[in-house]
Parts: sequence; C-alpha cells; structure tokens
Amino acid sequence: MKWITREKVKVDRVACPWLIKKFVDTNAEFLFVPADKVMEIANEQQAIPYDVPNVELGHHGQECSFEAILKKYKLSDPALILLGKIVNGADTDNTLWNQPEGPGLEAIAEGFRHLGFKDDHEVNAAEWIVYDALYAYCQAMVKKGKPDGAFK
Repeated sequence: MKWITREKVKVDRVACPWLIKKFVDTNAEFLFVPADKVMEIANEQQAIPYDVPNVELGHHGQECSFEAILKKYKLSDPALILLGKIVNGADTDNTLWNQPEGPGLEAIAEGFRHLGFKDDHEVNAAEWIVYDALYAYCQAMVKKGKPDGAFK
C-alpha cells in the first residue's frame, strides 16, 4: 500500500512510517510531497494520507498521528503506547502526557534535519534506528513496571 504525507519530515512524519512499516504494512511505500499537494496526489496514487489536517490518521485534539495509527490498527502493546506518548511529547506542546522524554526526541529529530540528507526517504532510513532504540527502551520500562517511562 502507498502512504502519503507532507515533505520535510521531523518527528511524527518519521515515527509514523516506522510504526506503519514495522506493525501495520510491511510492504508500505511512502510518498513525501508538498503540503498543498498531499490530498491531490493521495487520490491519484490511491495512497493513505497521514499527519495532515482533516484525515483519520492525523492529529485529533491533543493526540498526534502516531497515536491515531495506534488506535486505528488496534496496536495495544504497552511499549508502543509509551512510545506514542514520547512521540506526542516531541511533536506537540507536550501538555497531554507531559512526557519527559519528549523534548529529547524533539532535539534529536531537529538534529537529523541538519545532517544534509538528500530527501525525506534518507532521513527516515537514518532516523529509524532512533525509534528502534526508543521502542527497546519502552519495552524495558514496561518490563520494569514503569509503563509511563523511567523519568516519572
């Protein structure tokens, strides 16, 4: 399946493809296009839009797109739920969960934008290791009985 979002990825638009590829659609193909072209190209390519306004897999209230994907695809793994809170904390004003790991993820994501990758596919390829590591962290926290993370 094809999935589409805005170009110039940062937090949610890297976390969502990671989540989709690992837990929803192992054959996913991602398109990153100008914001004003997302819906037009989504229709042309029969692609699922995410992390854009007014779509099912977008921000709803204070929840981010990563959390919308968790809900839509019934991904109830406590480690993924914690990771969703961290992504939310990095991608929003962090008032929903007050997740202390969020600002660190935001700084890392911003840093990746300054490493000179040629396009959003390269950023995603490089940054997914961060989400692998954060997921491992979240699994360890859940196993230790800290489903809200280590810093609370």
